Amino acid sequence: MSTTRIPPAEVTGLFGRFVTMMTRRMFGTTPESIGVMWHHKQVFKDGMGFGRKVEAWDELDPNLATYASMAASAAVGCSFCLDLGYYMSHHKGLDEVKAREVPQWRESTVFTPLERRVMEYAEAMCTTPVTVTDELAAALLDDLGPAGLVELTARAGFANYSARSNIALGIRSEEFAETCGLPPLSGRPSDSTPVPSNA
Repeated sequence: MSTTRIPPAEVTGLFGRFVTMMTRRMFGTTPESIGVMWHHKQVFKDGMGFGRKVEAWDELDPNLATYASMAASAAVGCSFCLDLGYYMSHHKGLDEVKAREVPQWRESTVFTPLERRVMEYAEAMCTTPVTVTDELAAALLDDLGPAGLVELTARAGFANYSARSNIALGIRSEEFAETCGLPPLSGRPSDSTPVPSNA
């Protein structure tokens, strides 16, 4: 029985066969979330296309880019995004130990000062109102340069959009990380975790 707020549609057609083949190759299954979005194929295609473009940006170190996206997702409470981020860290050969600590980065001792600033910025972008300070932005401008800070901002913004959309549609973790033998995410929000009142 589906747990999503819109029952998944059957993924059909030539493009549907391609999507099914690619997702089964990557995850071993076709995620339920694709069936939900399949009700509006143009939204699905455009979102997937923009996501591919985001992944091609290269002004940020790949680990920093991943931590930023996961920190934004954790701030909103998207278990699907966190699980997918951790899974992709494994497949990209990134630092899995740090990736699994992102949901509790403030308490963790594994991150560098720069990594902590990146996650603080991504998290601050996801509050309402936005709580990014001049001091934090200035420090990251020194760390990353103008192009790097623009990319960090855009990545966190895209992660915020994806996380809030998933939560609104009832899209939850599908345990991708378990399919490649990874341990559970530390501190992964439960599907019932409420969004903080200032978010």
